[in-house]
Amino acid sequence: MNYGYQKYKTQAVETMSKGEILIMLFEEANKKLLRAKTSFSTNSMEEFEEDIQKTIDIIRTLSNSLDGKYPISAELYRIYDYIIYELNRVKIGRNVSLIDNVSGLIKELGDTFREADKMAKKEGMISPSLKPDKGFTLGLG
Repeated sequence: MNYGYQKYKTQAVETMSKGEILIMLFEEANKKLLRAKTSFSTNSMEEFEEDIQKTIDIIRTLSNSLDGKYPISAELYRIYDYIIYELNRVKIGRNVSLIDNVSGLIKELGDTFREADKMAKKEGMISPSLKPDKGFTLGLG
């Protein structure tokens, strides 16, 4: 049964537009941060660190996907770098108070990409489906 669900998730991701994948990654990052806060409050440090690391991995994926030929990429790279820096501070120092700030920034970025995706679709500039490379995982679950 798990195989069928995994196959469904893979097909769903493979048919998403680039914008939809970006939005999903931001949403997943925020889910992981929320779960990390819960894990910390219940003293589940292994889960806490795992969720923070998965969030870092998601942000690195976003950073690595930037195309340097666009001026906005440099700005986004700096923002992603800052988020990763803050998440490492959360993880190493177990400083949960930083999570809300990072989560807010990730939510803002996700909302911005959501609006940009809506505008692109409205203007007929729908991006083609993005098929992830082999080994690409979203860390869902």
